[in-house]
Parts: sequence; structure tokens; C-alpha cells
Amino acid sequence: MACTTILVGKAASYDGSTMIARNDDSGSGHFTAKKFTVIHPEDLPKTYRSVLSHVEIPLPEGALRFTAMPNAVEGKGIWAASGVNAANVGMTATETITSNPRVLGADPLVEYQPAKGEKPEVPGGIGEEDIVYLVLPYIHSAREGVMRLGSLLEQYGTYEMNGIAFQDVNEIWWLETIGGHHWIARRVPDDVYVVMPNQLGIDTFDLEDAFGAQENYLCSADLREFIAKNHLDLSLDGALNPRDAFGSHDDADHVYNTPRAWYMLRYLNPRTWVWEGADADYTPMSDDLPWCMVPERKVTPEDIKYMLSSHYQGTPYDPYLSYGDKSAKGAYRSIGINRNDFMALLQMRPDQPEESRAVEWVAYASNAFNTMVPFYANVERTPEYLANTTGTVSTDNFYWTSRLIAAMADASYNKSLFHLERYEEAVLSAARALVNGYDAKLAVEPDAARRAALREEANTAIAAMLQEKAADTLDKVLFELSSQMKNAYSRSDA
Repeated sequence: MACTTILVGKAASYDGSTMIARNDDSGSGHFTAKKFTVIHPEDLPKTYRSVLSHVEIPLPEGALRFTAMPNAVEGKGIWAASGVNAANVGMTATETITSNPRVLGADPLVEYQPAKGEKPEVPGGIGEEDIVYLVLPYIHSAREGVMRLGSLLEQYGTYEMNGIAFQDVNEIWWLETIGGHHWIARRVPDDVYVVMPNQLGIDTFDLEDAFGAQENYLCSADLREFIAKNHLDLSLDGALNPRDAFGSHDDADHVYNTPRAWYMLRYLNPRTWVWEGADADYTPMSDDLPWCMVPERKVTPEDIKYMLSSHYQGTPYDPYLSYGDKSAKGAYRSIGINRNDFMALLQMRPDQPEESRAVEWVAYASNAFNTMVPFYANVERTPEYLANTTGTVSTDNFYWTSRLIAAMADASYNKSLFHLERYEEAVLSAARALVNGYDAKLAVEPDAARRAALREEANTAIAAMLQEKAADTLDKVLFELSSQMKNAYSRSDA
């Protein structure tokens, strides 16, 4: 999927949480309805079969319950996308990334080959459709997630290039696939944040650590030999830069990928570097934008949502620019794009009891016109308003309500913008108040069954508040757009 990811280490976040967030975007000209749900161990098969690649993989015993964001309409696979399991491990997958012919020629992608004549079909590897479903129910730490996915990649291969994030309350790991069977992973330093457009991102890698103590780096078993045999290390000083070795620096990156990283880095580090002008250290087309940086201040969930909603506001590249020089308007691919399917921000709060530690912030449709809302992740079911997404348009669920608001607000941008700003602030404020209130109740409730009921009660209350405010905003945006219809006439009946 065409997506954008942000990772925030626990020392860089406002409350000591680890946070991982990703926009899940459909390809150009497509929209994918999503639902927020819980998958239980008894729902998992003994053997998994991929709809797209037909690969079959036996699943281990001891699966955990997990939240997921699968496709609402069946037929093209599960695409669980993002979630938190019962062990408080979060995962988001995948960020489609780039490669180059040197890598793909040395380790080709494992693509499905349909039956032809007397030749039987040849299954492909694993991909975004499968990864969360194959990994998240079976891991108890972020590092364990890297190791399980790495072993699956080495055994079954993959038919696409992907980046995947794992988190627990202590650490975050980021894994990137290399060719069909290889991979690297880096532990996100506690005091930094990471920004990831659709491009291979890791820019430093310590092979000595990866094949030694494995404190901060992990990789496929034969990566060192793979690099040497295929002359992939392009460094002059022997310091491996994975972005040069395994990634891309194409013209397409300079309009589709690097501008997104530039905007996010510029937002959290406005004074660290010069971002614009003739003397800029970094521009939207820079190939050496840092994978991670120490922010100038601590990062909040609201910061993450703002960045993942970006359409380059405050720059000459904003597609909604209505004044000044408009020659660069819409030049770059927005982060908050029309085809955002959902955003999930997974937060592990160290100051809360283990069973209410994980909060999953959810938004649907174009982030430039929506709001996110938090839910307790350690639950048996999710609210109907977010779980009952249908294949047909309906204002009875949050996905389609958000799609409608976005499409109408885009067409009435100047008139509707203030409604959206008020909507987002009202929802976030009310949701935070509800979470604060239920955190306090959970802290003093001695009965485990009652605490479980309180978490679901909280989620129900948050969803009810959200539904009311979303309906009100839809009404207001509809009014603004209706008032701009071309057949309007500024005279009433006598």
C-alpha cells in the first residue's frame, strides 16, 4: 500500500509511551473500506492460505487475541494492517518501500505463477495481505516480532518490498525487506522519532552488532555474504548505508516520497536545519533526509495526527493554496491524501496498568478532513460504529461518514475548514476526557472482570460521542456544499 509511517521512541514522546502510527492508503484510483475489529484465537485456522499468492503456512499453537483493521469487503484477503495483541505488542504493516535492480536481480521477488497448461501453479511468498495475521497473534515483544517475520521471509519469501513496525512498552523495531528473502531491522533509539514515506529508509546499519550482540540491529542470516557477492555496498568508507545499497533515488521519489519526509522532519525540527531557500540543508527533493531525528520538543499523538494529515499547508506546495505564487501548488504527493483508508496510532502508556496500557487511536478516510479517536485495545470486541463498515455507503458507520465528510469538505474547502477544525478539537477533547475518567475508574477497581467491562464501556461511550459529533459535522459540511451549488439563486419566493 502507498502509506506513511511515524515512529516515536519513549524518551521522545510526551508521556514516555512508545508510539507507532501509519496511514494506510489505497493505490491511485482506488478506495478500500476498512473496519476496526478484534480477532480471537479460535477464529484462526490451523493453516493459513493467502488469497493473492496461494502460499500455505501452518500456524503455531498459543495464539493471542488481537485488534485488526481488515478489509470490510471480503474477496481479496484479510489485510489486517494494524493492531495490538493481548500481550501489549503493537504492529503495523506494511509501508510499501522501494528497491533497485541490483537487489532484485540478485534475490528476485517470489511471485505467484498461475497454472499454465500441464504446469501446476507455483505459490508466491507473503505480502501485506498476510503479514499481520501471520505474526501479531504469536509474539510477546517487539523483538520477537522481528524474529518471527524474519524467519517467515527467509523460508517463504515475499512478492513485494515492505517496511513493518513492531512495538512494546519498552522499544520499537523497524524491519525492511530486501529482495525476495532478505531483511534488515533496526531498533528505534528511545530519544528519536522516525518518518517513513514509501521508500527504503534505514540510512545506517551496524553489521557487527547484527551478527554479534544484536542490541540494536538484526538481519537475515546471510546478509553479509549477500552484500559482498553482489557488490551492493556503495560506501567509500566502509560504513554501510542501506538506503544506497538496497533502496532508490529515483525522480519519482522526489515528488512522491522525499517531500513527505521533508515536511514531517521540518515540523518537529523547524530550527535544527534550514529547510527552504538557496541555503537549505535539506529540500523536498533531498535524498539524504535523516531516517530519524531527536525532536526539538516531545511529541504528542496530536502532533502525529497533524503530520499524517499534511497537504503541505504553510508551503507553496499546498494543493489548496488560494493566494500568492501558485506555480508549485500540488507539486508533491500529500500525506493526507484523498485515498487514505485509515490511520492507526498505537500507544503503549507506561504509567497505566498493563491491562489498560494499550490505546489505539483510529481515523478513517482522508486525514486532511477527519479526526482520530482513542480506544482501549485490550477488549473482546470493538464498537459497532467502527466495526460494522459495509460495502455500500451508509451513515450508520464511521468509515462512510468520514468518506462523505472528506469529499464534501474538499469541494467546499474554504467554507468547511472551520467546521472540521472545530470537529477535530471537540472530538479529541471529549475523547481525552473520557479516557482520563475511565483510567481513574480502572485504577481503583479491584475486580478484573469489572475492569474488562469498564474498558468496553469506555469504548462504547467514546464511539457514541464520536457518532454524534460526526453526524453534526456531516450536516454542516453538507449545508456548505449545498449552498455552493451552481443552480443556486439569491432570491427567495415572494
